[in-house]
Amino acid sequence: MMKNNDTLSYDDVLLKPQYSDIVSRSEIDLSTNLGAGLTLKIPILSSPMDTVSEGGMAAALGAAGASAIVHRYNTIPSQARHIRSAKDRAGNINVGAAIGVTHDYIERAHAAYEAGATFICVDVAHGHHVLMKEALHKLRETFGDDKHIMAGNVATLEGINTLSDWGATSARCNIGGGSICSTRIQTGHGMPGLQTLFECAQTDRDIAIVADGGIKNSGDMVKALAAGADVVMCGSLFAGTTEAPGEIFRDKHGGIWKAYRGMASKEAQADWRGRYSSYEGISTRIPYQGKVANILEDLVRGIRSGLSYSGARTIEELQVKAEFINQTISGLSESRAHILTRD
Repeated sequence: MMKNNDTLSYDDVLLKPQYSDIVSRSEIDLSTNLGAGLTLKIPILSSPMDTVSEGGMAAALGAAGASAIVHRYNTIPSQARHIRSAKDRAGNINVGAAIGVTHDYIERAHAAYEAGATFICVDVAHGHHVLMKEALHKLRETFGDDKHIMAGNVATLEGINTLSDWGATSARCNIGGGSICSTRIQTGHGMPGLQTLFECAQTDRDIAIVADGGIKNSGDMVKALAAGADVVMCGSLFAGTTEAPGEIFRDKHGGIWKAYRGMASKEAQADWRGRYSSYEGISTRIPYQGKVANILEDLVRGIRSGLSYSGARTIEELQVKAEFINQTISGLSESRAHILTRD
C-alpha cells in the first residue's frame, strides 16, 4: 500500500533565525542527559565501527565531554583492553561498548562493564526485531534496570516505542542514511534521517533519541537536535583523524588518507567473521584530518552558533523554539558557499 507522505532530509530544511539575547556563546550549555546516569557535556557520540572507535578515540572524545562506543568486531579481551586504555589515559570518562544480539553478547557485556564501560550499545542494523527483544530482556534480567542500554537502529515511532517497552534507555534512530551505508539501495527500505527524528520525537516513552547517520556537518547536528534528538552519532566526521584506528597512507599524488568502511560492507564482514552475506555498506578511504580534538572543537563552535541563532541556551530550549522551513533546490544551492562555482 502506498502512503503518499512527503518526507524530509537535512538538506530539505533550514531553521528560521530568531531574536536572541545571547551575548556570548559561552552562555550556551550543550550538556545532555541520556538517562540512567549517562550525561554528556557535548551531545556527540562516535559510531561503533572498526575504522572509527577504539581506545584512542574513546579517550579523546571522553576527555572532551563527548563519548565513543568501542566497536564489537574484535575479541572480547581486545574490546575490554580498548576500554581500559581509554580509561587509563583519560580518567573518569564515559565510554560505551557495542554488543550484538546472539552468541557471546552477555559475556561481552560482562567484560565491558568490568573494564569500565559506562554504557552498552546493542548494535544491529534492524533493531525492531525479535532478536533485539530477546537480547534486551536477557540484558535486563542479567544487569538490572539501572544500566544505560542503547539499542537500534529504528526509523519509526512504533520502532522507538517498542525498544523502550523492551528495556532500552536510548535508541539509535535512522535506517540507511550513513555516508558508507547502502541499506536503502540494497533493500529498498529506510526513511530520510530528519523525517525519522520528527517521527521518533513523537514518542511518549522515557527514551533518549540518538540521531545516527547522515550527519555531514555542525548544521546538520543543530537540525537533528532541534528535531528532537538528544545526541548525535557520527562516523565519517571522525574516521580521518589520528585517533581513529588504522594506518595513515599516501597515494601516488601525495594525498594523505585513512581507510573507512561500513561494518556491513563485504570487506568488513570478511574480516570479522570470515565471510559475507547480504552487504549493505561500502569500503573506501577518507582524507586524513589530524587530531580529533580540532574536529570536535569546530563542531562544538558550530552547534553553539546554531543555538544562538534560535536564541536558545540549551538543547531543550532549542527544541521548543525551533522553527523549520522548507528550502528548494535553489535555496540549497544558495545556502552553500558558491563563489568557487561562478563562471
